[in-house]
Amino acid sequence: MPDLGLEVLLKGRNLARLLGGLWVALRISLLSVAISIPAGILLGVVMTWKNPVTQALSRLYLEIIRIMPQLVLLFLVFFGTTRVFGWDLSGELSSVIVFTLWGTAEMGDLVRGALVSIPPHQYESAAALGLTERQTFFCVVLPQTVRRLIPLSINLITRMIKTTSLVLMIGVVEVLKVAQQIIEANRMSSPNAAFGVYLTVFMLYFLACWPISLLARRLEELWR
Repeated sequence: MPDLGLEVLLKGRNLARLLGGLWVALRISLLSVAISIPAGILLGVVMTWKNPVTQALSRLYLEIIRIMPQLVLLFLVFFGTTRVFGWDLSGELSSVIVFTLWGTAEMGDLVRGALVSIPPHQYESAAALGLTERQTFFCVVLPQTVRRLIPLSINLITRMIKTTSLVLMIGVVEVLKVAQQIIEANRMSSPNAAFGVYLTVFMLYFLACWPISLLARRLEELWR
């Protein structure tokens, strides 16, 4: 039987450290999601306004966040702003800021797309039935928008969880950073530790994201 290097996880507190690192990654992503989803919904509504100023500003924000890689944003916030403004930002706080900015932009564009995808005849039919604009939005537009957003927003959440692996580049001790430390500490005694440790990291990310995917599927079935 090939040596998978899994025995290194049973040494000391290695497995507990990996789980602790996973919690750090989940904490960053969940905080970012909790802030960026409502902020993104607000941004998406603003992006549908016909005001040229709000359209230009929201489009500029969206394009900047989309064009710039998340790693560059992490470096800019963690290293750049601390030097320029002299404040002390922790790696976790910098990560939450960056992923919130990214999640807000992505969620805003999803909401905008879902809102503009509602056919005009839906509004016309609601007006013909005597519904007010408020009733039309909450009873006609909002349910269809939520139905369109469920799979897209769930996909965004899983992407944010997986992308938190980048925060190790600014010194945040999350699950990948812990994995590297375990591999380095056991390089001589367990040459195959890298395979076993990274396989475990893969399984941890899978177990973290799989329930979210199941939830999305369940919600789609309920809406259908």
